Amino acid sequence: MVIWRFEAIGTRWEVETDTDLPAPTRTAVAALIDDFDRTWSRFRDDSAVARLARDGGRLASADAGPMLDAYRELAAVTGGAVNPLIGDSLAALGYDARYSLVAGEAVPAPVDWEQALRWTRDGATLQAPATIDVGALGKGRLVDLVLAALGDIPGGVVVDAGGDLAVRGRPVRVGLEHPFDTTRAIGVATIRDQALCASATNRRAWGDGLHHVLDARTGRPVATWAATWAIASDAMTADALATALFFDGGPALAARWGVEWVRMSTDGRAQRSSACPVELFTPAPQR
Repeated sequence: MVIWRFEAIGTRWEVETDTDLPAPTRTAVAALIDDFDRTWSRFRDDSAVARLARDGGRLASADAGPMLDAYRELAAVTGGAVNPLIGDSLAALGYDARYSLVAGEAVPAPVDWEQALRWTRDGATLQAPATIDVGALGKGRLVDLVLAALGDIPGGVVVDAGGDLAVRGRPVRVGLEHPFDTTRAIGVATIRDQALCASATNRRAWGDGLHHVLDARTGRPVATWAATWAIASDAMTADALATALFFDGGPALAARWGVEWVRMSTDGRAQRSSACPVELFTPAPQR
């Protein structure tokens, strides 16, 4: 087993393979990640998203269609709680491009985001300046792209981007980190040729009750659920569901998309889907 570790898009990556990756493959993966970040990051001044936040206009990307199509479904099932124009809401609470972490008044995201943001399979257009944030599923999309770029690598492959991971060719056991004590796990998942993505309010948290999982309708952090985990055939789908599970419509969407899941409430209760391949250490009702 060979592990390639590196930092990118503000998180730690680990790519596990049976043999060492050739230098041209590593270079290609690094370029793929940088291209995605240069398009979709709201944290770099030279990104296409930063340009649209200043001036509006169009960005070209083959990722726009798949990601924004998924956002449309997420918005519908959560009653508008998930919204790709949440960027200005996050910035208002201090999670801005400079990581100021100084909170102002909560700002709801635009409810008419589908009129403000239009997209095709190869790009997106903003009619007026606004900040796109694809954090609800973008890292999962990038994990899928990296795994696809390693399609010619023989044997097992694991791509792990800060807890969002995709596995090919061998079974992997993954601990589900307890959101209130990072030295513990609430259970263990076993996956093969699947993806597992997690989201938790203890990650990217600051101030008094402030964290990165916001309800777009209010611009305020969610308060009912503390952590979610979703298992799907691809990482973008798992990442999207891990976000949706913070809201009431999440389980229904998971059932429709064939995604298994676990979530823990802020008072320590665990829920899971009936066929979820997870051994929970915390007793949970079947849902």
